Amino acid sequence: MGGSFKGYLRALSFAHHSNIAIGRAAQGLSIKNWAGLPYGGGRNSCLKGPYTVRYIRPEVPPLAYEELTRFAEQLASEARAMLLAGQDARTSAVLKPDRTFVTDLDAAIEARLRSLITQTYPHHGIVGEEEASRDTDAEWVWILDPIDGTAPFIAGVPVYGTLIALAHRGVPVIGIMDLPVTAERWIGVAGHITTHNGRPVATRPCADLSTAILTASNPDFFTPHEMPALEALKAQTAWRIYGGCCMAYGLLANGRTDIAIDTRLKIYDYAPFKPIIEGAGGVITDWAGRSIDLHSGPRILAAGDPARHREALAIIAASGVGV
Repeated sequence: MGGSFKGYLRALSFAHHSNIAIGRAAQGLSIKNWAGLPYGGGRNSCLKGPYTVRYIRPEVPPLAYEELTRFAEQLASEARAMLLAGQDARTSAVLKPDRTFVTDLDAAIEARLRSLITQTYPHHGIVGEEEASRDTDAEWVWILDPIDGTAPFIAGVPVYGTLIALAHRGVPVIGIMDLPVTAERWIGVAGHITTHNGRPVATRPCADLSTAILTASNPDFFTPHEMPALEALKAQTAWRIYGGCCMAYGLLANGRTDIAIDTRLKIYDYAPFKPIIEGAGGVITDWAGRSIDLHSGPRILAAGDPARHREALAIIAASGVGV
């Protein structure tokens, strides 16, 4: 790691990154993510002894990640400029068959991002909210949600943003969440610590679910069959916050909340959350505990503390909701 080695160790002391392994060279011990990485204590309290540190990344050259992340940021900046320019305009809104809104600006932003991707990476696939998917079996697939939170955008509630992810062989490995009004950007990249406006972030420990803050985008999204899962988690947590849209998942990565549950989503609604939350030390899966990929379904569960994630999964299973 050269000159950045000490900086990475400092980051490790609080970020407990899910794609980092810490091994003790003498005994050949291997510690991954939270197992054996206790909270608390002094700085680098989990790094006692002659440890070696290595990054575990998918089999992609580091330069490819750097190039692709830069390009993803360019896409996010393009979307931000268009959103800021159009936020006060009277855009026409249409209620789609799934009872979500779409505006002219949604379509314009996605069309622009698709054009840039096709020009730069013509062999990459694209999955977007407003246009038909293409080449979804490609090695690299971009996943776009031009305005996550279109209803809040229409109402002027500043929790909406643009979601951009890049999947490698079906698994999201780069994720960007950009909120133009609050000028916030989360970037998650497999093998790296998640950043929020350029600064590393980490989820927080949660010793007991009874102290946890739970978020859900909208209770109305839960069907009568799914509502027992939400009610069961509400009964076990300290406080609930609704309506945060994508921002709720960024705040979880920042260590401000503890559990997030949602349903009735599509892959473009949450693909960036996987590298963002995992890069901050958290966990995100479907309600059955399966890892997120391009084929994941509408239900997701995220937690900053993996122990609370396991507990939440058990609560959902006990609620009688089939997963």
